Amino acid sequence: MTTATGTTTNPTVELVDSTPLLGDAQALLARAFEDGYLFFRGLLARDRVLGLRAQMMDVAARHGWLVDGTDPMDGIADVDAFDRVPPVEAAFCGTGIPLDAYRDIYQIEEFHAIGHDPALTSLYTSLFGVEPLRQPLSIARVMIPGTGFVPTPPHQDYIHIQGTKNVWTAWFPLGDCPRDLGGLAVLVGSQKDGLLTYHAAQGAGELEAYICDSGLPWATTDYAAGDVLTFNSLTVHRGTPNKLGDLVRLSLDLRYQRPDEEITRGSLTPHCNILEWDEVYRDWQDPSLQYYWRDRPLKVIEHDEKLRWQKHKIC
Repeated sequence: MTTATGTTTNPTVELVDSTPLLGDAQALLARAFEDGYLFFRGLLARDRVLGLRAQMMDVAARHGWLVDGTDPMDGIADVDAFDRVPPVEAAFCGTGIPLDAYRDIYQIEEFHAIGHDPALTSLYTSLFGVEPLRQPLSIARVMIPGTGFVPTPPHQDYIHIQGTKNVWTAWFPLGDCPRDLGGLAVLVGSQKDGLLTYHAAQGAGELEAYICDSGLPWATTDYAAGDVLTFNSLTVHRGTPNKLGDLVRLSLDLRYQRPDEEITRGSLTPHCNILEWDEVYRDWQDPSLQYYWRDRPLKVIEHDEKLRWQKHKIC
């Protein structure tokens, strides 16, 4: 048994681009079953992704975490300024920023609307065979480099979100994200090992999986704005170190499932209950995506906090 992060027993390979398979549901399902992930170059319009980046970088600038006089779109962090944020506040809910700044981001309409982009909903319709339910809970990661920064440890999303094991996460950076900026890596085929056992760890989520010494490869790439990585809730994945020193990495975690499978009550609420939905929607211009899930006969269950500390598969 090992908690290796992939630097010794697990090689690193390039993510396989599944863009040529779009429109072929059977081919997508076969690759998803085998690898536990799918990766697409340019699935989202670059301009749309960069538009959201601009709004979120403006939040970071208003809070004083970007170097004065620089273009916020460049994301050049004022590391000394962010180091003055108390570490507990900076680590709020694994988002990378304090609560008040995260609330500012959560009220951005496009932060929620981008998850309904037709390119995404069409993809998950192919995977599920029905129109998907986009889980209302969305997550932003605003990774501002500082002396206390710790990458997200290897984990499976299921341990945090529960509900059906057939949830798929869409992860994508808001801007170009070369390897050295600290993009996401997935452990190829790890979903076949089922639910793993966990221990407490530093980094977003604060849990690390015991990874079998199987030699499965970690897969990552140099991401560009518009690229999307999606993976099953049992697929092990992790953050990688930001080696560039002074650049902010922005990314989103959005989740999708079949509407007739179980979903936890927490997945229908704003992340970490930072606001009520009425507060999130207060300044929206388009009400069409507000409360879009409420008229669907969902199978809502409660989150089992004990699950994360139970023994599951151990090598």
